[in-house]
Amino acid sequence: MGDVWSWLLFFFTLIALLVILVFQLMCLADLEFDYINPYDSASRINRVVLPEFITQGVLCFLFLVTGHWVMSLLSVPYLYYNVRLYMRRQHLIDVTEIFNLLNWEKKQRLFKLGYVIFLLFMSLFWMIYNALEDDE
Repeated sequence: MGDVWSWLLFFFTLIALLVILVFQLMCLADLEFDYINPYDSASRINRVVLPEFITQGVLCFLFLVTGHWVMSLLSVPYLYYNVRLYMRRQHLIDVTEIFNLLNWEKKQRLFKLGYVIFLLFMSLFWMIYNALEDDE
């Protein structure tokens, strides 16, 4: 039964990542359609970038600690990409360059969103599998 609880924790952590990424995409879409000014959009996105990175790092660590090696290996590329962005200081959006990089930022977040959705479905599959296995 403990494995089901751990998968449930992973599931809700992935939902939190999904919400953060959708929020960032909504801010970029609002900027694109001129509903919000560049300063507000950049500050809103920059406010949630570090929590996104920390949440993903904690998720990868939890996969590793609980012994779910496949899911840990699947989440390592996303963690590596976030660490690389942070080390190069490219993780924050510059207000003066936001319009020039708008398409790139949207594509980057859409790719991350697709990756998190893939991890979410894998987590959901393993959670259901473990729940049915415990039921027997």
